[in-house]
Amino acid sequence: MKRLLFVLAATGGLFFSACDSAADKIGRNDQAGGNASISLDDVDGDALPVFSFDTESHDFGRITEGEIATYDFHFTNTGDAPLVITSARGSCGCTVPEYPRTPLAPGESGKITVSFDSNGRSGRQDKSVTLTANTVPNSKILKITSEVVPNN
Repeated sequence: MKRLLFVLAATGGLFFSACDSAADKIGRNDQAGGNASISLDDVDGDALPVFSFDTESHDFGRITEGEIATYDFHFTNTGDAPLVITSARGSCGCTVPEYPRTPLAPGESGKITVSFDSNGRSGRQDKSVTLTANTVPNSKILKITSEVVPNN
């Protein structure tokens, strides 16, 4: 019985000494292996980053099947805190976004490059890219459209 109590006490001591407070740090790691982090000490409670895009949608018009169409969505952080984009996901495998992996200071500009691969597609195509960032709300959707015509 004494041995069991000793093991429980030792396990509890190790458990509590190994814990870090999640409120001390905020960090995200993206899927591509880069990381961007920001601590609570760096952010004022009222200060928030804000996405301000030149446009949130783009129409490629008519493109030939097999063509890869690319568009740059330009934006500025018009908020009062560093903007950290933690992920960008296309609505399908044919839509691939590239985004800044480092924090953007207030007033700094960046771009989201979206590539659409029309191989195997036909007709009207409506695709989207969902950005996740430290903004309120925490996501922004960019849209692309095209009319894919057969490659003759």
